[in-house]
Amino acid sequence: MSSALIVIDFQNAVLSEPPAWQADIMLERIAGLIARARAAGVPVIYVQHSTADSADSDWAAGTHGWQFPQQIAPQPQDHVSAKHSCDAFRQTGLQQHLAQAGITTIYVCGYATEFCIDTSVRRAASLELATVVISDAHTTRDRPHLAAPAIVEHHNWVWRQLLNPGNPVSLCTAGAVPF
Repeated sequence: MSSALIVIDFQNAVLSEPPAWQADIMLERIAGLIARARAAGVPVIYVQHSTADSADSDWAAGTHGWQFPQQIAPQPQDHVSAKHSCDAFRQTGLQQHLAQAGITTIYVCGYATEFCIDTSVRRAASLELATVVISDAHTTRDRPHLAAPAIVEHHNWVWRQLLNPGNPVSLCTAGAVPF
C-alpha cells in the first residue's frame, strides 16, 4: 500500500487571534510529521481552505491567513489541493490525485477537528481509503458550547466507533506514525 500525509487547513489563520488550541504545539508536531514523511519518501499533500466570505477574511485566497506557516510550507514536490467547503474531496481533484499516485492509505492531521477534519475523514473512509487520524495532530478553537480539548477528545472517540465494515478509521499518535 502507498501512503501519504495529508495536512488539512493548517494555515496561518489557525495561529491568528485567538489561536487554535495548542496551535504552536500542533505546528511543531505537524512540521515533524512532514519532515519524517519527506525523509521516508512519503508524499505530503496539503489541503488549503479559502473562502470568499468577507466575514471570514482570514481565509481569503492570497491573504497572510490563507498561506501556510513558513515552518510547514509546501515544497515543489508536494501536492496542494484547494477547497472551499469542509470536505477536502468535494469539487477538488484530491481523490483523482490519490488514485493516480496509487495512494491507498492516508494519515490525516490539521485544523478544524469538528469541521474539515471530521468531514474529510468520513468522506475518505467512505471512498474506501485506509484512513488514519493522527490523534494528537489536529486541533480547533473553543466553541460557544464546548471547549477545544473536549471537541478533540470527542472526535477521537467518535472516529474509533465509526461503522465502516472492512475499512474502519484508525487512530495513532504522531510518534506512532510508521514513517
